[in-house]
Amino acid sequence: MEAVLNQWWAYIILGIVAGIFSGMLGVGSGIIMIPGLVFFFHFLQKSAQGTALAVMVPMALIAAVRYYLNPEIEINISYIALIAAGAVVGAFLGTYLAYYLPGNILRKLFAVFIIIAGLKMLITVPKTVNKLPEKDHSVNHKIDFKN
Repeated sequence: MEAVLNQWWAYIILGIVAGIFSGMLGVGSGIIMIPGLVFFFHFLQKSAQGTALAVMVPMALIAAVRYYLNPEIEINISYIALIAAGAVVGAFLGTYLAYYLPGNILRKLFAVFIIIAGLKMLITVPKTVNKLPEKDHSVNHKIDFKN
């Protein structure tokens, strides 16, 4: 615990860097947080993943609200609800798998995922999608399954 207190500023810097990249690029803080915790603070892989997930909640909430309130950005609440429903199920299954997989395997899977995602973003031309419906700032949002 004493080592943590002596390095409190380093944890805050890691949080600032992760927050900047998360807010600016829309990436999960895990891309910054997990390698930072493993390599700089010597966390075990599973501990780094759990810590990054816990930190992600308040950071992602603030960033998402700021994006939603920006009139130049279109965010559809219906899509968020549907994706979140799937993400909750996926998080449950993913944590179950992480419990049984060894940390060194998880670290390698994480690295491969980051490499593949990065290469795909570099070489793939994004497809244009239909324009999302205009933002509805009213409280009652209905899910439209027709679109």
